[in-house]
Amino acid sequence: MHAIRRTGTIVATAMTLFATHAADAATARRAPFGTLPDGTAIEAVTLTGSNGVSARIMTLGATLQAFNAPDRNGRSADITLGHDDAASYVTAPNFWGQTIGRYANRIAGGRFTLDGKAYQLTRNDKTNTLHGGTIGFDKHVWKIASVTAGTRAGAQAKVVMTLTSPAGDQGYPGTLAVTVTYALDDKGALTIDYDATSDAPTIVNLTNHALFDLAGEGSATGIYGQRLTIPARRYTPVNATLIPTGAMTPVAGTVFDFTKGRALSDGIRDGRDPQIVIGHGWDHNFVLDKGASVEPGLAARLEDPVSGRVLEVLSTEPGVQFYSGNFLDGTLIGKSGHVYRMGDGLALEPQKFPDTPNQPAFGSARVDPGTPYHHRMIYRVSVAR
Repeated sequence: MHAIRRTGTIVATAMTLFATHAADAATARRAPFGTLPDGTAIEAVTLTGSNGVSARIMTLGATLQAFNAPDRNGRSADITLGHDDAASYVTAPNFWGQTIGRYANRIAGGRFTLDGKAYQLTRNDKTNTLHGGTIGFDKHVWKIASVTAGTRAGAQAKVVMTLTSPAGDQGYPGTLAVTVTYALDDKGALTIDYDATSDAPTIVNLTNHALFDLAGEGSATGIYGQRLTIPARRYTPVNATLIPTGAMTPVAGTVFDFTKGRALSDGIRDGRDPQIVIGHGWDHNFVLDKGASVEPGLAARLEDPVSGRVLEVLSTEPGVQFYSGNFLDGTLIGKSGHVYRMGDGLALEPQKFPDTPNQPAFGSARVDPGTPYHHRMIYRVSVAR
């Protein structure tokens, strides 16, 4: 069982509807969400738009625990994999909808150098550090700073959660103050803002690790019939431990070419491509054509032709990690007793490139005092008629 860090006192309250909102504005509802095996109380906030889209965010891991969206016939389904209760995120851990940090993705050997000083992180992925280390941000209990309902038609409903990561946490330098804001509007857009400040030079790369199935989590069909578009003409191939080699390889003529959209069944088992063999499918960073941007730009578009649901992922970051759920092997049981297997979900994680601190050609993940970190990403759901 993984350790849980508390960052604030959780006060279990009766289910509360944060009213004072317009009839057509998004609402916010705060309620207890069970306890962890050690007795720690968890809360969740459900944001609901007038169009029927809703998102539930729980304090453990600042996790997108559920994301419900209607299909073309108005039938709603939860399109994210996960557990029905908070305790199962501890007893059967995985990266399902959590906030990932301090550094999303992999760092080779768990080592990096900053200003001439070498740092060793906790290693939790064989010889590498993955998603922040042994006790990443996904395993902390975050504090709810505020919950706000929409006060006028079209206004967003929001929840703000905070976390303080002390200097030396998992080996990272600097005390990092982190804020994540989830905001849902009435048009199907869930905006997630990550903000962080440090009192010393450090590295930061934050994202969300939701696994999606637009047919509805646990569906019999899974993701293979869905169609993915990624506006990236290059990707970063990896070595045997899934660390980027440093190359930025053109996708043209390969199973990594999603520029015009392709069915997920097309290429996921193509053993002729050594990168598919290494990743057991797709588990690679794509170099977005837009690069880093001030405003969120398109990182990926997923479409389910049967339900009509469409998911667009937008981000200010330069890359997106596409993970096709390759390590879902039927050993974990999720919502409604569903056994999750390969092909039951995929992740689209906007972020800086993996191992950037060790690969200068990838840019920089550095954050200094007085220069805050910010990443805005958006999950936007709609229906194709």
